[in-house]
Amino acid sequence: MDHNLLPQRLERQFGLCDTVLQFIQSYLSVRTFHVVYGDVLSLVVHVMCSVLQGSVLGPLFFILYMADLADRVSSTASLHAYADDTQLYLHFRRDEMASSADQLERCVLDIGHWMSANRLKLNADKTKLLFSSLGHCCASLKGSYPVLKLGADTAVKSSHVCLLGVDISLDLSVDRHVSDVCAGCFCRLRQLRRIRRSLDSDSLATLIYAAVNSRMDYCTRVGHAKS
Repeated sequence: MDHNLLPQRLERQFGLCDTVLQFIQSYLSVRTFHVVYGDVLSLVVHVMCSVLQGSVLGPLFFILYMADLADRVSSTASLHAYADDTQLYLHFRRDEMASSADQLERCVLDIGHWMSANRLKLNADKTKLLFSSLGHCCASLKGSYPVLKLGADTAVKSSHVCLLGVDISLDLSVDRHVSDVCAGCFCRLRQLRRIRRSLDSDSLATLIYAAVNSRMDYCTRVGHAKS
C-alpha cells in the first residue's frame, strides 16, 4: 500500500477532502521503523508504503486501496476478497473450458499489471487453480485440464484449495477439511491427556475450549451448507 497513492485514491474514488484527507495524510506521513535488540538500535527506515501493522485503520485503508481491483475484473469474473486473500470465480460449461481458461489467464495477468502499477505484487507461488464440478464430470475429464501461464510462472490444476483455513476439493466437498480438523483435535487431546493430572477441572475445560472447540467451531456454516 503506497502512502502517496492512498490519499489520491480516497479523494478521487471516495470523495474525501479537506480536513479528513489532511488528517489521513498526516497519519501516514513521516513514519519510521527500527529494531531494538538489547542495547543495540538498528538504522531508522522511513516507511513510504505498507499496511500499518497492529492498527485499526490499517486493514480499512488496505481494503479502500484495493477497491479498484473489483471494478477492473468485474466484466471478466466474480471477485471475492478478504484482506490480501483474493479469489476469482468464473462459471462455464465443459466445452468452454479452454476459452474460459484463456479468459481467466488474461484476467490474472491484468491483475498482475495493476498490482505492479500500485506497488503491490501478485504472488504466483500461492496462486492456485481449481476446476470444480460434479463428481461424474470430474471423472469424465480424466485430468485433461488447461494450465494458466502467469508470465514466467505456471498455475496448474489443484485437487483442492484452502480458502481462509477451509480445504475445498474439486467436487466442492469438505471431506478433506473435516479430516484435517479431526486430526488436529485428536492431536490436541492427546497433548492435554499428558498433563491432565496437573490440571484442575476448570483449567482443563478452558484449554479444551481454546485448543479443541475453537477448531471445531471455525467455519461450521460451510459444513452445514454442504449437508
